[in-house]
Amino acid sequence: MKQDLLIEIGTEELPPKALKKLSKAFSDGITKGLKEARLTHADVTNFATPRRLAVFIKAVDNQQEAQQIERKGPAVKVAFDAEGNPTKAIQGFARSCGVEVADLEQQDTPKGAWFVFKKTEAGKPLAELLEVIVNNALQKLPTPKKMRWGAGSIEFVRPIHWFVCLLGDEVLNITTMGHQAGRETRGHRFHSTGTITLKTANDYQQQLNDAYVIADFAQRRDQVAKSAERCANELGGKVIIDPELLDEVTALVEWPVAVAGKFEAQFLNVPQECLITTMENHQKYFAVVDNNNQLMPFFITTSNIESKNVAKVSEGNERVIRPRFADAEFFWEQDKKKGLASYIASTQKIIFQKQLGTLYEKTQRVTQLAKTIAQTIGANVADAERATQLSKCDLMTNMVAEFPKLQGIMGRYYALDNHESENVAWALEEQYLPRFAGDRLPEHEAGKILALADRIDTLIGIVAIGMKPTGTKDPFSLRRAALAVLRIIIELKLDINLHDLLTLAANNLSDKVDAKASIDPTFNYIVERLKAYYGDQGMSADIVDAVAKLRPTRPLDFAHRVHAVAEFKTLNESSALAAANKRISNILKKQEPSNTIDTSLLTEGAEKQLHSALVEQQEIIKPLFASGDYTTALKSLAKLREPVDTFFDDVMVMVDDKALKNNRLALLSQLHQCFLNIADLSVLQ
Repeated sequence: MKQDLLIEIGTEELPPKALKKLSKAFSDGITKGLKEARLTHADVTNFATPRRLAVFIKAVDNQQEAQQIERKGPAVKVAFDAEGNPTKAIQGFARSCGVEVADLEQQDTPKGAWFVFKKTEAGKPLAELLEVIVNNALQKLPTPKKMRWGAGSIEFVRPIHWFVCLLGDEVLNITTMGHQAGRETRGHRFHSTGTITLKTANDYQQQLNDAYVIADFAQRRDQVAKSAERCANELGGKVIIDPELLDEVTALVEWPVAVAGKFEAQFLNVPQECLITTMENHQKYFAVVDNNNQLMPFFITTSNIESKNVAKVSEGNERVIRPRFADAEFFWEQDKKKGLASYIASTQKIIFQKQLGTLYEKTQRVTQLAKTIAQTIGANVADAERATQLSKCDLMTNMVAEFPKLQGIMGRYYALDNHESENVAWALEEQYLPRFAGDRLPEHEAGKILALADRIDTLIGIVAIGMKPTGTKDPFSLRRAALAVLRIIIELKLDINLHDLLTLAANNLSDKVDAKASIDPTFNYIVERLKAYYGDQGMSADIVDAVAKLRPTRPLDFAHRVHAVAEFKTLNESSALAAANKRISNILKKQEPSNTIDTSLLTEGAEKQLHSALVEQQEIIKPLFASGDYTTALKSLAKLREPVDTFFDDVMVMVDDKALKNNRLALLSQLHQCFLNIADLSVLQ
């Protein structure tokens, strides 16, 4: 028989930033426990509010199915001694099964006869299994911190006040965290009084909704967003909704009600990012912007009650935000009094990493890299140098000290206030791009250079001091930095030799650490990220491997090769030529072929045909290789399939005649090299 199951843990207000994770972990723990207990079920719904974690599971088995138990014992030939008496081996096995030797069965197998024990074990009811499942799920929750309450020794993320466990309309007799299961839950802390008696598990969501609690997190999240959007629309603007803030606000309320507020227009003279960060970080307010995305003097907060005097709620929110904005205004005005460049000296006191020196020293190293990159790509060297020198200055300002997430953004504002060029100012913000996978890339010339140079210095330095990431630990975010380096070079089409850059960066570190031995490991570490990069684009790993085996040092060139091989792989000729390349590679492994082909030794028609076709292709592909047009080159080389197939069908390479053999090896070597100018096709699957 199958019935719906409801489990709810009622608590004091749970930590809002952890609520979603706690809810998922609780649900996963319950479903994992049911699976391990061999209890099937249908759909699972999570519920999470500030005061509860709940799981509703449709059509759960209320009892395990009977299980066939079978244990294999000793072989028949060792079960009895010469007199026919049971040995210790068979006696011990029977004893462990709780039966006599005579009760065991014999089973014939291809390897001989064995004793086995078989029995049918009746399934246990859900009620008997669920207490352990629930307790295990609660114990394994990823709780930020556990606490104790009252005189007891029970620990949980917050004090527990009630526990509901209903199977259909029946309360299951189980206990968790010191609470006996019941059918009483609680509604909204203010809009609902007393307990709510649940009739059945299926009534849970509706009965809570009637008590001013939207139990479904996703539904409540949608309500928070939509009510904020409606409120902003009434103000003539649109609301900025950060997904993380939306989750946090959703975790703070059970019955969301949007309430608008306003602030003095004078504060709009402060960079809007400062005001928005203040609203989001400190007060959990949503900012409102106009159609040009310029901040308006309004905000939207989410109340947990339907107030009879909304104006008073608004006034309270306005009163709280005003001193926060005043602080931001003060920081802005004070920071502007000092030129951004005046903070350069202060960076000498800030340690970037103990073995790698101060921020100032890092900046000087990055400046050398930035100048080289600028010269390589034909960019403005002076702007790149100036941007790098100013790159860490805003970290010393009052505003960034108060709001670290504004690093770079405030650098741009202060640079523009100091009349720096747009290219330099935007570079100070764009040096941190991309911040995460899929984030936008720098758009300004100096921004691209600074973002690349800063990460190169970090990567080689951290690897050189032996702190390359292991497992999930990556304190300096090297994985993200490596992927950013690749994205900047490839997607912004910067023709740069990565290995040369790492070599320069290693030389810059010579007064701190010997980084020369780390050049190749760092290069390999960065290039390894390409597999994941192209995997996200749907590219198979063997395509990346085919190019990586040649170890191109220019990521943009690597990208051109990858796309060429990917297109080549779609051709009908690709599999046959890949197999031929693998065969040639195996033949040449233990040989040392000459690079010169003696045409007078080409005796077979098939080898003459292949040589002729090869010479023709060599002339065609030479300019294509020079221009990096690998796609066209591979398409042209695909025409070699027929003469290659004919050669292997008709010609014996490893003949007794040494001159003939070496000449044929030379032919295959030149053929193989044509493809190796692009990729090692022998690894294609």
